[in-house]
Amino acid sequence: MSTASATPTRAHRRRLIAVVVLVPLLAALALWAFAWPAARTAPRDLPLGVAGPTAATAQVERQLEQKKGAFEIHRYADEAAARDAIEDRTVYGAVVVTPQGPKLLTASAAGPTVAQLLQQAVARQASAEGTQIRTVDVVAAPANDPRGAALNAGVLPLALAGIAAGSVVTMTGLRGLRAVAALIGAAVLVGAAAAGIAHSWLGVLTGNWWAE
Repeated sequence: MSTASATPTRAHRRRLIAVVVLVPLLAALALWAFAWPAARTAPRDLPLGVAGPTAATAQVERQLEQKKGAFEIHRYADEAAARDAIEDRTVYGAVVVTPQGPKLLTASAAGPTVAQLLQQAVARQASAEGTQIRTVDVVAAPANDPRGAALNAGVLPLALAGIAAGSVVTMTGLRGLRAVAALIGAAVLVGAAAAGIAHSWLGVLTGNWWAE
């Protein structure tokens, strides 16, 4: 066998090995990226407000701090201040101590899953203390997608679009500024398409169109 014919054969073998190894590796990375967060979902340093008189909120804070690493406590003077913080996205929710009992303020629009986790964690703590807690959704999720299912379903297509854009740029041989320009242009168009579908068509986004 000549050296000229052996060289392409070795090159083909290397490419075959690269495909056999890289495809499962990419699949494993994708599975890890999407499955691991879902399997390990739990509050971690979640910004949570506590509102009310200091003497009344001290016990609530101690109860919340028993779940080490779960919450990042923010203190507010009253319910109005806590609501403002939720609307400004400073916190995901707040426990308000009132004469009628504790009240949990949530914002399902900021993430139904987070609101549910917050409600479960606080309700479990209140149940252990023998008290009941009322829940008020301060910033509700869009009526067309109350559980955030559409947004969650859109994560994978957007991730695949990013991978596809990078693959196309590589296969077409673009380099340097041309590659950067192609990736930026693709990202802008994908974002516009996603906003058009999610906001204008499905109505699962209700904020500023260009900000989305």
